[in-house]
Amino acid sequence: MEQTEYFDTFENNLLTELLKRCTSQGLLEGTLLASEDIDERWKAYAPEYMADAVPQVNSYPAAAIAWAGYVGMAVANRWDADWERYADEPYTALHGSQGFDDMDEHIVEHFLGLALDSEEALKIEETLRSCAHTAMTFIRREDTESQTTKAFYIFARTARVLFRIGAAIELKRLGYKFEKVNMGEA
Repeated sequence: MEQTEYFDTFENNLLTELLKRCTSQGLLEGTLLASEDIDERWKAYAPEYMADAVPQVNSYPAAAIAWAGYVGMAVANRWDADWERYADEPYTALHGSQGFDDMDEHIVEHFLGLALDSEEALKIEETLRSCAHTAMTFIRREDTESQTTKAFYIFARTARVLFRIGAAIELKRLGYKFEKVNMGEA
């Protein structure tokens, strides 16, 4: 129980910080746009994502973390487009021609429909890279020995946060927002 609370606290603190960062960059508005459908998709994709990302951690830590944000964006895009059609889309559909290595570019071009050199695509790349570097700072502060169970769980929680941030960015980009509903007189 103590370990779960530790990981929950780490995840919540990271999510709060990245939400602030994305809000300051203009990609979010202080709230995490989310859907249970989208969050559930992470549970399905996480094992394969982790299998792709963990070997990259030592050489390309920012990419291993940031790519989860792109996965979130792709899932949110599919959720908006036609969830019934895409709900069971395999994780490998997110891969580019070079597999995991160019997944970010593949998602930007083929899922989000943006030119890689467009202002919007560059802003997304800059923000997700910044989020990944912030996450790396959070991970380093934990002073966890690499290649341990604890290190794996911290990385897994970090990837989930980036996934949720990416999904929120895409939902906002698609025009979703939280609105107060007046439940008063009808």
